Amino acid sequence: MKRFVLIGAAGYIAPRHMKAIRETGNTLVAALDTNDSVGIIDSYFPESDFFTEFERFDRHVSRMKRNGVPIDYAAVCSPNYLHDAHIRFGLRIGANVICEKPLVLNPWNVEGLRDIEEETGHRVFTILQLRLHPTIMELKRQVDAAPPGKVFDVDLSYITSRGNWYFASWKGEREKSGGIGTNIGIHFFDMLHWIFGNVEENVVNLQTHDRAAGFLRLEKARVRWFLSINYESIPAAIKATGARTYRSISVEGKEIEFSEGFTDLHTLSYKAILEGKGYGLEAARHAVEIAHTIRNAQPIGLVGNYHPLAELPQAAHPFEHE
Repeated sequence: MKRFVLIGAAGYIAPRHMKAIRETGNTLVAALDTNDSVGIIDSYFPESDFFTEFERFDRHVSRMKRNGVPIDYAAVCSPNYLHDAHIRFGLRIGANVICEKPLVLNPWNVEGLRDIEEETGHRVFTILQLRLHPTIMELKRQVDAAPPGKVFDVDLSYITSRGNWYFASWKGEREKSGGIGTNIGIHFFDMLHWIFGNVEENVVNLQTHDRAAGFLRLEKARVRWFLSINYESIPAAIKATGARTYRSISVEGKEIEFSEGFTDLHTLSYKAILEGKGYGLEAARHAVEIAHTIRNAQPIGLVGNYHPLAELPQAAHPFEHE
């Protein structure tokens, strides 16, 4: 049984990590969050210690280590801009680290973490769960089996509705979340790189507070992509089902259905990490570079080979007139 600590226990994604820790037969001994709305811990590890102040959490973990109770893994589920600091903390307390996406916001942070891995002898892993999705794995097999030189035409759409709370939170601050492309898109950019190869061209057509769209030319694909947190972006037929999320990948005009099958992917990711097969810094680096380039690009507008959903009218920022 491995001992875990968790940083960011009140966040949206933290319960998936708690579930994965429990389902892999391990235990959570301490958790940290500045927000104390963490009753979800009772569903998984009611005996876990909990702190709202980093300093007290640090002292507690250090005391455990001095008393011969080392921490094996630190799970990082904190806001995106804090990942780098919290990963460094985990490595320096002698733990391996499992970090939620995005691993970090900037490519140079990956290199810095590589140095600390070497100093401490511990590893950093990230959750790239789409690589474990059965439908995505089958798509990769098909692409790998294609004739040499084949270049696929791909459309990617991901719309996950968010209310006005999003813009009042750290997620609505580009400096903290990395913006739409990073916050909700980085898994998809990793998936595209994993399946279709390295980036040859990265064009951004549109980038606002609630959506982003662009074009990626990869070794084996021409990809038009669209990301949005605006409910009005969802196609009418999908809205009619009551759904507030829409995922779509079409390859050569054929829809790849992968809306289901996400429930256990964090647990599968944890199992792979614990078996020594997890995705480390090098695997995460490519998507970090893609998202960083997108975030800092000057949008060129609706010209060239852009995604058709980019033509939807832009919604006003909910707080722009305050």
